[in-house]
Amino acid sequence: MDEALIRSLTPGVLTVLVRRGADFAAAEDAVQDALVEAVRGWPADPPRDPKGWLVTVAWRRFLDAARADTARRRREDRVEEEPAPGPAPDVDDTLQLYFLCAHPSLTPSSAVALTLRAVGGLTTRQIARAYLVPEATMAQRISRAKRTVSGVRFDRPGDVATVLRVLYLVFNEGYSGDVDLAAEAVRLTRQLAASVDHPEVAGLLALMLLHHARRAARTAPDGSLVPLAEQDRGRWDTASIAEGVRILQAALARDRLGEFQAQAAIAALHADAPTAGETDWPQIVEWYDELARLTDNPVVRLNRAVAVGEADGPRAGLAALAALDDTLPRHTAVAAYLHERDGDLDTAARLYAEAAHEAPALAERDHLTRQAARLNSRRRGSR
Repeated sequence: MDEALIRSLTPGVLTVLVRRGADFAAAEDAVQDALVEAVRGWPADPPRDPKGWLVTVAWRRFLDAARADTARRRREDRVEEEPAPGPAPDVDDTLQLYFLCAHPSLTPSSAVALTLRAVGGLTTRQIARAYLVPEATMAQRISRAKRTVSGVRFDRPGDVATVLRVLYLVFNEGYSGDVDLAAEAVRLTRQLAASVDHPEVAGLLALMLLHHARRAARTAPDGSLVPLAEQDRGRWDTASIAEGVRILQAALARDRLGEFQAQAAIAALHADAPTAGETDWPQIVEWYDELARLTDNPVVRLNRAVAVGEADGPRAGLAALAALDDTLPRHTAVAAYLHERDGDLDTAARLYAEAAHEAPALAERDHLTRQAARLNSRRRGSR
């Protein structure tokens, strides 16, 4: 069995059934039944038209289920509409699935899970492992999501911005389990970019590629985090960087700037610097100004304070930081870094320790704890 082929065909088969009138949950069940039959039969007798075969079998399974359900007896009228076996129309309706899975009535976690299942073709077990939750928990989450969108029809254009946020959530989930969610997000965003001509879709794809290019250098052999300034840039994926920059440049040339393009521009400036000391911080500050104008996001302003500290000195960064809410996530860590840059090691060590206590992830907590210990050691050595 060609797993890549199956995963590439599944979204298209599902959308054919939904377009013919099947509700999402019933269509997804029918497609899964067809995939089970494919696993059993294809190795010995592969079909000439795999998608057409899956569409035919899945539609029959859907009709069988409809006949068996007395509450849906009216669906039996569709039996006469069953298309004759043959090649399936070469129409890519995957984009409709993205919009359905990013339905505004779904929570972000449910939208992500449904996208991975329906569009990504992952199994419930794979998604559960990636999120480090029991399979039964993930099955319930997906079932609830399917019930929520059942009956939704594609009669209005979907919101591309919502779809992009769901994909960005997938990308930021990390690399746990047997499914690399970052790589999966890149694959899905490539698929979306092939379906819709939108500069922000290109901007998100460029952003993902530029961030993903640094993945190998982000952690030390012992699993500890390596800050951007200390990363071995020789381990960065130059091919992904070149592709990301190329996609970004084409998107920016359309003069329809969005937040993902602005984020990608910042990532491109980091990727373009041969060393941390050669980073073009003044231009990064300008892009953060654009991003703050587009989003009015306090986290963006927090990152901008770091960039200001690099471009104009730590005291300028601290002044920018003072204008922000000190309860923002990672505010304390940024303050610690800027105080260290300013030479105030006592304050920096105390703030690093506080930031470690607040850190949401173990790797980040360990990194901040080591920073506090490093400064405390320096302070003792200087006495």
